[in-house]
Amino acid sequence: MDVFEPRSTHTHLVRTVLFYIAIVGGSIALFFWIRALGTGLHAPAAVQDQALFGTPASAAQSHALLHVLLALPVVIVAARCLGLLFGRLGQPPVIGEVLAGILLGPSLLGRVWPQASAFLLPPEVAPLLSIIAQVGVVLYMFLVGLELNPVYMRKSPHAALAISHASIVVPFLLGASFALYVYPMLATSDVPFTVFALFLGVSMSVTAFPVLARILTDRRLTKTRLGSIAITCASVDDVTAWCLLAFVMGVAQAKVEGSFDTLLYAVAFIGFVLLVVRRGARWAAAKTDHLPELSQGWMAVIFVTFLLSAFATEWIGIHALFGAFVVGAVIPHDSLIARDLQRRLEDLVVVLLLPAFFAYTGLRTQIGLVSSGTEWMLLGVIILIASLGKFGGSLAAARLTGMGWRESSAIGVLMNTRGLMELIVLNIGLDLKVLSPTLFAMLVLMAVITTVATTPALLRRLRRGPSRARPAGGSDAAPSRSSWRRRARRRPAARIPTAPGDRRAQASARTRAPGGSTRRLQAPSLRHCGAAARRTP
Repeated sequence: MDVFEPRSTHTHLVRTVLFYIAIVGGSIALFFWIRALGTGLHAPAAVQDQALFGTPASAAQSHALLHVLLALPVVIVAARCLGLLFGRLGQPPVIGEVLAGILLGPSLLGRVWPQASAFLLPPEVAPLLSIIAQVGVVLYMFLVGLELNPVYMRKSPHAALAISHASIVVPFLLGASFALYVYPMLATSDVPFTVFALFLGVSMSVTAFPVLARILTDRRLTKTRLGSIAITCASVDDVTAWCLLAFVMGVAQAKVEGSFDTLLYAVAFIGFVLLVVRRGARWAAAKTDHLPELSQGWMAVIFVTFLLSAFATEWIGIHALFGAFVVGAVIPHDSLIARDLQRRLEDLVVVLLLPAFFAYTGLRTQIGLVSSGTEWMLLGVIILIASLGKFGGSLAAARLTGMGWRESSAIGVLMNTRGLMELIVLNIGLDLKVLSPTLFAMLVLMAVITTVATTPALLRRLRRGPSRARPAGGSDAAPSRSSWRRRARRRPAARIPTAPGDRRAQASARTRAPGGSTRRLQAPSLRHCGAAARRTP
């Protein structure tokens, strides 16, 4: 018997129970003794403005938190279900997630079942949901910056710059021109026309880089010439559009007159990030690439840098999103830092935090405000201007750089993808009171409709015939219908029937090509055989 084995299981159990009773009983007796000593003590009187004991000071906040904890699971389930449904239909899942947030808001649930809507997302939930949504979007923009690959921007830089900037400038000018007509109808007198025109132009010119990349990945076009050019243009477009948004927000926050100081601070911030933070990120990447994963110390350093950058841009007046995006963009794309952060954060952001942003957007989207025939016609004009601006600008620039009609039009269709990026811009505009609720609802519908139309329009362009003008090198993104027909007409060469063992006949069925390669002779047709028989004496 082992010396460490207890002598009796029964004896061991009895000792354990007695020890437990002694501990519990002794603790209770000791507390009552401490209580008897403390009841005779006297504390100073409470401050007059301070809440007294027992006052439920945080009852409203606790009530809102209760509804948020109930709303988030409902939003996540709805976003997952509609995302899977739209994925099965060949659409980006983010469209289903956006629609889930809109349908749970006053646009559908608030109309069909107002009691459930008021219980699920009451007005007091909006502030808490807003904080969660903003944190999620800031983290999401950080991940978008991490996904930007500088290699894309080095491929065909002149063509990428021309196409991406044309896809921004043309819709921006169209949107600013459209502001001349919309401003008296859908704006208020406290909004300066300059800010309104700038913001409407930006909202027309945004491209959703993550959604575009997802479409190319689903269609297996990322390694084709079309996919490479589209990714490059979207990357340049993303950086340019967010810099333009930062400029517009600086003007809006400074009320036009004091925008010079805001822009000066923004330029200084970008210079600091490029000169200091980027070098620090490269040094950190070199130090951590040999590790299996990032330690908690390195994660703390990265999060502190990212949060301070977001704080700096928020303090400057160009929103925390820009600071998060810039810091993510200067971290090396292929480093352990970028890979590990994406692996750890992506599921949390996409599954939990972004649905909160969609629900928050749905609470603010009131499609019922677009009620009259004139307003629906105005929505159609907005969709037409946004689509023609993106498509036409990209198509014209792509043609000028030497691309064919089919590829140029496919680039124009892809650059018309907006999705989540557009919603972020629109929520900023609504927060700044630049956009009215009616115009906000119209632009949200425009973002959803243009993104939904991207995939069918792209497939239609890829099924058409080949382009006449093609850039040097590379192949088309996808085989055209006419090329499949030409391949179908080609028939394999017929073999000359030979008797078994007749090696001379089999050898004569082959001949040597000039380059030394072997080619098979085709069998003569019946018409040729008949003509030869008539010529034979």
